[in-house]
Amino acid sequence: MAEATAEQKYHLITRRLQEVLGGESIKAILDQGKAPKAYWGTAPTGRPHVGYFVALTKIADFLRAGVVVKVLLADVHAFLDNLKAPLELVAHRTQYYKHLLLAVFHTLGIPTSKLIFVEGSSYQLTKEYNLDNYKLCATVTEHDAKKAGAEVVKQVDSPLISGLLYPGLQALDEQYLDVDFQFGGVDQRKIFTFAELYLPKLGYAKRAHLMNAMVPGLAGGKMSSSDPDSKIDFLDPPDAVRKKIKKAFCEEGNITENGILAFVKAVLIPISELRIERARGETLADDEEGQGATGNQRPFVGEGAPEGTVFSVYRDEKFGGSSHYASFEEVEKAFADKELHPKDLKTAVGDALVSLLEPIRKTFDESEEWQKIEKLAYPDPNADKKKKKKEKVYHPPPPGKGKNANVPADATAPDAAAPAEVPASTPADP
Repeated sequence: MAEATAEQKYHLITRRLQEVLGGESIKAILDQGKAPKAYWGTAPTGRPHVGYFVALTKIADFLRAGVVVKVLLADVHAFLDNLKAPLELVAHRTQYYKHLLLAVFHTLGIPTSKLIFVEGSSYQLTKEYNLDNYKLCATVTEHDAKKAGAEVVKQVDSPLISGLLYPGLQALDEQYLDVDFQFGGVDQRKIFTFAELYLPKLGYAKRAHLMNAMVPGLAGGKMSSSDPDSKIDFLDPPDAVRKKIKKAFCEEGNITENGILAFVKAVLIPISELRIERARGETLADDEEGQGATGNQRPFVGEGAPEGTVFSVYRDEKFGGSSHYASFEEVEKAFADKELHPKDLKTAVGDALVSLLEPIRKTFDESEEWQKIEKLAYPDPNADKKKKKKEKVYHPPPPGKGKNANVPADATAPDAAAPAEVPASTPADP
């Protein structure tokens, strides 16, 4: 295959994104024949959910375009985020996240040898980084810092100063990780524009920012790690996955705030397309993609589907037979026109997701190290509250009560044949 053009690479880098800020700087790097450098970061706090598939699948596009990708495990950020976890717990969660991300990348067929994992504390505790942080603190107003973190830092009645530091540290990460652009969800937009404003004031370059759309939760709102009913954990067993999908909001004909439809658009169809393109050899600069992939690498397409299908919904022939769709728009229209029933859509999504998560859970079940880290990272919150089983203590009944209460007194007297007790005054044997 011929070398991809700068235009082709830029298309890969930016496709499916909701917004791009500073795309011209990325184009300039590609036009020079250079490889852009990017980072995607995650703070290891709550358990990652399947919404992470959106960002992780996008990383495959970056690698195909020859981008150098750094994955930041932002442990210091996790600690600062309203003290959701103490540092020793964050350390275990950082390792848990790394195990999980590697397992997800493998099931997506993304070569981890081309990824650079970085722990935030490896450079965020250095003298240079902290001096730059102090410079930011002397430059940034409280209003700007609070505004920048409004969508990301948890808002509470008595906010901590750490929440004001969060946006500045994330901005500095771009400089200290030496990248050309940062990638994240659209909920990070205010932090991204904060970085574009303040990094140049420290004498550092302004970076580009790429944002994907946020995936709604199963109930229709934001998918959140803190709300177990709104999201599906990567390690949820098949019955739990199907149960959550069955309960999800998916009103017939309603295409707004529909978490099931949104998941098809943001996760299942992109992964299907990723696998179809790989089968055609369309991986451009990433010649290692797919090597060592775990699990079934088939796209979510049924048997006998016509060419160009990216998603199929199975139905018994007596109910009209299976449906095949070449785009999300076709799925959405069929649902809006009530040609696609919520039950059939949920079944298809459940089957696809169970297939997608199976190799991740298998990797976890076969790794004693990961299982041990999981217990340390997310200890049972009720472990100390569980009541210990009380030991039975015998309390003799009061006089006249109990099982011997009606037995004649002489019946309970000492046996006459028993030797008499030696009086206390008897002298001891010589």
